[in-house]
Amino acid sequence: MYETENDLPEKRRAKLNALMNQRLASAVDLQTQLKQAHWNVKGPSFIGLHELFDKVDEAVESYVDQIAERIVQLGGIAEGTARVAAARSRLHEYPLNIADGLAHVTAVSKALGCFGEEVRESIQEATALEDADTADLFTEVSRGIDKWLWFVEAHNQATK
Repeated sequence: MYETENDLPEKRRAKLNALMNQRLASAVDLQTQLKQAHWNVKGPSFIGLHELFDKVDEAVESYVDQIAERIVQLGGIAEGTARVAAARSRLHEYPLNIADGLAHVTAVSKALGCFGEEVRESIQEATALEDADTADLFTEVSRGIDKWLWFVEAHNQATK
């Protein structure tokens, strides 16, 4: 931990940084999964899904940046390399052998849903650590993930 004039106690900041680095790993993984879908989607809904996955990726990139910057604000080190993300992410492995648009919709929906669950847990953990700012950051991320999950899932819901 780096020294900072931030008034949160160092022990609490260390716990918050561990929490946020765990979410950062999953967020980086989510971002790469979205790119995998964006690059490899095929089928009659290609252009719509290709563009949607790219928009979701852009939003997730923003969440990655916000989480990483909050870590550093609290005196920590944002550990966001691909290798760290691969080792720590709690998301399921993205299926590499799919091309069909609806298969990607299902895989992306599962990734967004899993990440959304992690983020909601993080809101509670940050609240328990008495850091309203970090809880608020995760609340913002949660709202965004839920919105994007809705946009993606809508492509499968009409068929049910």
